[in-house]
Amino acid sequence: MTGFILAGLQFEPALGDPVANIETSSRLIREAAAAAARLVVLPEAASAGYVFTDRADARRNAEPVPDGPVCSAWAALAAELDLWIVAGITELAGEKVFNSAVLIGPDGHVGTFRKAHLWNFEKELYDRQEDGFPVFETPLGNIGIGICYDAWFPETFRSAALGGADLLVLPSNWVPVPGQPEDLPAMANLMCMTGAHSNQFFVAGVSRIGAERGQPFLGRSLIVGPGGWPLAGPASNDREEIVLAEVDLIGSRAERLGNPFNQPLGDRRTDVYQTGDFTADLSGATA
Repeated sequence: MTGFILAGLQFEPALGDPVANIETSSRLIREAAAAAARLVVLPEAASAGYVFTDRADARRNAEPVPDGPVCSAWAALAAELDLWIVAGITELAGEKVFNSAVLIGPDGHVGTFRKAHLWNFEKELYDRQEDGFPVFETPLGNIGIGICYDAWFPETFRSAALGGADLLVLPSNWVPVPGQPEDLPAMANLMCMTGAHSNQFFVAGVSRIGAERGQPFLGRSLIVGPGGWPLAGPASNDREEIVLAEVDLIGSRAERLGNPFNQPLGDRRTDVYQTGDFTADLSGATA
């Protein structure tokens, strides 16, 4: 398989209502399949919503992977429609709870990514993953996954690229960034575009719309080519939408990775980069 249609499904998951989220996501997945999509990407926390009150609330809304009800419904659709799905899910793993994303193919569950960088109140809800950034081999190409805030770290993009990813998918719940100028792209869109360009691969950032418990979400889902320019989107900030782009992950490898002018992966200077943990010194800060 070479070229195919990639779809980002931008919608508003219902907080604490997995049955409603199965219904909405299934409808949109079918619409994307009718448009010939072979890979569909849903937002972060698409299974049960996002703004939980505490860890106990998150745990109540979590499900095991891959046998939980929402994940099972997605797997049934992937088998029926012969496509791949990446979707955000609140995962219950024994005593632990993760903000995760599943990759499901026509033959079932392929893999799970657990959010590496926990944002704000997420640190009180979820356990930290220690699995890194796996890259999953599929007939469509090699797929890496990050989740929302992971895009604020260049290491996310670079780790996926060094792992051989042709595409990084980012199920997200993007929120407005203070000070965002109205005449410039959303900060999250800029992160996706920069990450795609500097790592020479495709990026799909798929966010949600609406609000939960006073927290608004940004939408603006998009699919970016390896040159850093959008192939589809950005979508609106407040409407349910499907963004579609034709991509060729495998067939484009030679052109992407054989650029005669620059090689962002091959030209790295690992001998001069600073490594180690960062500790901010706020001793001189004033209120």
